[in-house]
Amino acid sequence: MRRARLNHRGESIPVVVDVVERAIERMRGLLGRACFDMSEALWLEPCNAIHTFGMRFPIDVVFIDASGRVLTIHPDVGRARMLVCWRARAALEMRAHAAQAWRIAVGDSLAWEAVS
Repeated sequence: MRRARLNHRGESIPVVVDVVERAIERMRGLLGRACFDMSEALWLEPCNAIHTFGMRFPIDVVFIDASGRVLTIHPDVGRARMLVCWRARAALEMRAHAAQAWRIAVGDSLAWEAVS
């Protein structure tokens, strides 16, 4: 996993992103975490489907296309759910209500920038 900063509409916002690069990390996702801070997110790529089986807390799921545009936002996704967005290249998982707090909207541009 790689640590990065989230860029929203071309500007860095104070969200630390864990960028998942390996298939095994994508399958695990947020499973096993007891909580998730508002300033954290998980970027899964490639990814066009997620599940919340075994999750301990609700999350916001943002599906993103290959050009970095937000396709859909699913707020407050509870346990035992499955979401699919066939056009998505990536999924961003955040704490429930974080997408609204950071004013992320459909059509916005999202990207991550590696931190050293």
